[in-house]
Amino acid sequence: MTVSGLKRAAVLAVFGALANAVSAASPSTESALVCASAWPRWDVFKRDFISKEGRVIDAGSADARTVSEGQSYALFFALVANDRASFDTILRWTENELAQGDLTSHLPAWLWGRDDAGQFRVLDSNAASDADLWIAYALIEAGRAWGERSYTARGASLAKRVLDEESATLPGLGLTLLPGPVGFHPAADTWRVNPSYAPTQVIRGIGASLPDDPRWTRLAASSVRVLIDTAPQGFSPDWALYRANRGFEADEATHAESAYNAIRVYLWAGMLASNDEARALLLSRFAPFAAYVDAHGAPPERIDTRDGKSGPNDGNAGFSAAAVPFLDALGRPALADAQAARAAAASAPGYYTSVLTLFGLGWREGRYRFAVDGTLRTAASMCGGAK
Repeated sequence: MTVSGLKRAAVLAVFGALANAVSAASPSTESALVCASAWPRWDVFKRDFISKEGRVIDAGSADARTVSEGQSYALFFALVANDRASFDTILRWTENELAQGDLTSHLPAWLWGRDDAGQFRVLDSNAASDADLWIAYALIEAGRAWGERSYTARGASLAKRVLDEESATLPGLGLTLLPGPVGFHPAADTWRVNPSYAPTQVIRGIGASLPDDPRWTRLAASSVRVLIDTAPQGFSPDWALYRANRGFEADEATHAESAYNAIRVYLWAGMLASNDEARALLLSRFAPFAAYVDAHGAPPERIDTRDGKSGPNDGNAGFSAAAVPFLDALGRPALADAQAARAAAASAPGYYTSVLTLFGLGWREGRYRFAVDGTLRTAASMCGGAK
């Protein structure tokens, strides 16, 4: 083993020992599903942000834009709500407008909106791998939940494209998710990554459904390393650089900042199954985030991941909602209660705040869980009856 490998092993051993105590005190993430068919927050989200054609609109943007991320999250929420009618409408718009009518042949464009001439169309045809993972996952899980083979086939095809077109084998790291097919390999020895783009449970879940492709196991392993190795102070950055033979470095273009992307890292970590092998390590690594919330009453809107210094503002209500599963997983229910109350008290939240709230508070209400293999368990499926 190399010197760097020995150092990494020692660090992981320390974090593992710390995490065992955390894990022992943490509530199960698989045992609290509650039969609940109605989901008022989802109904409000549909009313405020989804057109009758199935387009998720960022109403606060100047060009009334839609991003593939929004479509992917809406598909997931519709599945959790057992709302197949909305799922089909959202899927139809996504496929027709972002994927040239065929998700099996095209990665969806990440940005759609009004151009300078006032026409609505694709504004940037590059794809976003986080959205593509969530769309593939939602399709595969919907195929299983509703017995629809066409969902499964589209999800499997899209998932393969993520591996083929949006990942790369990085020296010393292995098969790694890139943020998109174009623009994230700025030099021969350099790659740019976004830790929040790779939810471990989503990668595991796709791999469990497509067991003939061993690349999913490798991608899950590298994604955990990205999460741990890019957060030396216990705060995940929005973006980071990876250099061959040197490892991860701060992304100076974004000032190594942790903000609106990275808040999802704590959310995904908190929602991991209690016996997921990565969970304890991630809870320990990001414990400083929980300590910050405890000390300040809210997550920071922005924090410098190089030195842990925060900006002047608290994160919005969505940040608090995203923190709830993480705080619960750490065995801090009172702190989670306070953040849930802060999130629930928000008035007229925007698109992204609403997304984070649906994820965080929907999880806490027991509407869904991820099994250890990443597959989805929903409360709606317990109640039966698709809408």
